[in-house]
Order: sequence, then structure tokens, then C-alpha cells
Amino acid sequence: MITEASEVTASSVLSTLPVKGRAPKTGYTRAQFGQAWADVDRNGCDTRNDILKRDLTEIVYKVKTRNCVVTTGILLDRYSGETINFVRGNVTSMEVQIDHVVALSNAWQTGAFKLTVSQRTALANDPMNLFAVKGQLNLQKSDGDAATWLPPLKSFRCAYIAQQIAVKAKYSLWVTAPEKEAMVRILATCPKQLLPTT
Repeated sequence: MITEASEVTASSVLSTLPVKGRAPKTGYTRAQFGQAWADVDRNGCDTRNDILKRDLTEIVYKVKTRNCVVTTGILLDRYSGETINFVRGNVTSMEVQIDHVVALSNAWQTGAFKLTVSQRTALANDPMNLFAVKGQLNLQKSDGDAATWLPPLKSFRCAYIAQQIAVKAKYSLWVTAPEKEAMVRILATCPKQLLPTT
């Protein structure tokens, strides 16, 4: 059991993850991961708003939503280093999206198909697996893993890989050989990178 981030390096945990080929995408749908943006922590706010609340600054909430619905805020995007204004709306909301650090399709093909629906719902709504990011980069990443997509901001890549490893370890997922190779290559530049606990 991982308790303290200060004790565990991302590399040491990566070495414990099984390496296998991708399982087929057969049977994968978003619905396999439960209701989108469920209120899993039962705080009265959906997961998407919880993450916006965590990752944005200068937040303004919609009135009479018990500070649940974020209407505007500012994101310092981890993936690009850019500052992005978030404004809720059909089109404007797309500027800031919530990325699954381990994409759900990737998770499905690396072991999540074996999990229960409640475990998959937890994975899809786990704050450890979610970042508010520049929408365009989330779309570009799609369901890519470390072998096919990395954040353009190079100074964030070690933390990003460590986050993916933490999620894969927590939910007993595996890595593919190319994915592990990419992770090892990035972590070689930051051997002391710690595994995040949140």
C-alpha cells in the first residue's frame, strides 16, 4: 500500500506494473465507466465542477448552486503552460476540458475491462486521474498513452508520467511495452520523481 509520496519513486512503481499487449477495444463504451461526472464523493457537486474548482483560480460560481457550478475562472494549463480564461457556455466551455490522465479507452485495453462497473466509475471520477486542461490538447491526446502523446510543456512530463503510473497502480492496470519504454525514457531525466498520492 502506498502511503507517503516522499517514500516512493515513480520508477520503482513502474517496475512493478505488468507489461502486456493491449486487450481488444471490444465492448468499450463510455457507459462502461458509469454515469459521466458522477458525484462519487457525495459532496453535492459533480466531478467536473469539483475538478474545475480544484484547478482554476479566480472562480465565480453560478448563484444558488451552493458553490457547485463554476461559471468563470482562470486555468494555468499544466500541459502547455498557457493561461486560459474559462467561461461556461456551449462553445466557450470547450476551451477548458477535463482530461482523464489515463484515458478511459486506454484503461479499458490495459485491464479495466476486468473491473466492476463501480470500480470503473471510481476510476473515471478519481481526482488523481483528472486534470482541467486546454481543450485543444485534450482532443489531440484523445486516448493516447505515453508512447503516442506527451504534454508539450516538457517541464511537466515527469509529473504527468508519475500521475499515469499512480493511476495504473491504483487500479491494477498494465502498461504496454512501447508505453513502458516511453515512461522509462522520461523518468530517466528525473529519477527522483515521486509517485503522487492525490
